[in-house]
Order: sequence, then C-alpha cells, then structure tokens
Amino acid sequence: MDSVFKALADPTRRDLLDKLFKEDGQTLNALEAGFDMTRFGISKHLKILEEAGLVVARKQGREKLHFLNPVPIRLIHDRWVSKYAEPWAAALSDLKSRLESPMEKIFEIYIKTTPERLWEAITNSEIRSKYSFGMRLESDWTPGSRFVMASDGGAPLGEGENLEVDPPRRLVQSMRALWGEDVKAEGTSRVTWEIEPVGDDSCHLTVTHDQLREGANDQLYGGWPMILSGLKTWLETGEKLTTPGSLLYT
Repeated sequence: MDSVFKALADPTRRDLLDKLFKEDGQTLNALEAGFDMTRFGISKHLKILEEAGLVVARKQGREKLHFLNPVPIRLIHDRWVSKYAEPWAAALSDLKSRLESPMEKIFEIYIKTTPERLWEAITNSEIRSKYSFGMRLESDWTPGSRFVMASDGGAPLGEGENLEVDPPRRLVQSMRALWGEDVKAEGTSRVTWEIEPVGDDSCHLTVTHDQLREGANDQLYGGWPMILSGLKTWLETGEKLTTPGSLLYT
C-alpha cells in the first residue's frame, strides 16, 4: 500500500486522477493538456500511478488509453477505516464515489493465489457468496450457458450468458441486473475476467465491465471494488469482509 500513498501524495498525480474521473479512457495527449509540464514529466507521473495500480493503461488501435482503477482505494478503506476514525471514512467514501464514473470500467488487483484457485473462487457458487454480497452464482460454466445470481432461497438478483469460458484464464459474461426496477431498465452489459499468473505464487486479475450506456445507474458497477477486495481477502486469509454492504444478501 506504500506505493498507493506515495502516488496520491503528489498534487499533479491527484490532478491526473481527477481528469480521468471526469473522462475515463484518455490518451497521453489529452491528459497533458492544461499542465505546465513536459510530455515526459506527465508520462513519469502516469507510470507511478500505474505501478500503484491506480491507473490501468490499455492499447486501443494505435493509441494508449488510461483508465481509473479504484480498487486500491477500496483496499485502503477496508484495511484502515474500520480501525480508526470516522472522518477517514467520510473522506475515502467521497473519493470512492468520485472515482466511479459511468463509462467503461476497468479494475485490476494482485492476489497471492494460483490461477486454478482464483478460477474456482470466481465460478464456485459457495465461494462466490463469501465475497459477492452473499449472492450465489449457479451455472454449468460451458460456453453459451446461462447463469443466475441469487441469495439462498431468494428471487434471482441477476442473470446472463457465459460468452467465453477458458479456464483458468478468461471468462466473458453478459449480465442483466434484476435486484430493482431501476437497474432492470438498464438492460444487458458485459463483464470480462482475465487471469494472468505472476511469479510462482500470485495472479494479476483484471475485470472489465463495459457495454454500459453513458450515464448508466452506478449500482451496476459501483460494487466491484468491494467485491474484488473481498475476493482477495478470502483467498489470502480465509476470512470474509464485514464492511457495510459486503454481506448484503446473507
């Protein structure tokens, strides 16, 4: 977490995060506009933000786009806020809400586990309920098959189709939320899970939630930082998060 605090300590880097909050998925040319700094200087700041996991860079054609990743902020919140002071909670909650813009969202996290164990945690209904607001996810996990999200004995809270199933590397799903009339009206979006081994004992997990309309209800994607924080916590410690909302449907 030291790298996150270091990255956030610099006002230029905070301004870059603010620019990505206002418009996610920007090029270097777009981001350097308005700064009294060379292109090289902005690139150095972006590299520090990427190393801290606060920014994710992705090639799109000939351009390199930069996306905000709020997961490290969520991890700081989960580790420190409940232990210390309410003013911290208010400040981090405000920052969290500012980071969650209604555009294509990319989240990444590093977890000390194997690809096989991470895949099991994503696709096993019992394990899924431990970090995904208490919701189970039932499917036979074949390409083109259906999945349903629900709490124990409750009505479906979400549904979709498994578009690509490539264990233990990649899972692509369509998703339609059903927990309220407001999110039902948003229709279908897409979630992509990508697992990359790192070293001998860790994984880099990237979750991309896209095909969201501009201005989509933030209930559709706002819970990802808490879900991924809970996934990391469970795989590395065997414990469940008890932060507000993390066990909503248990």
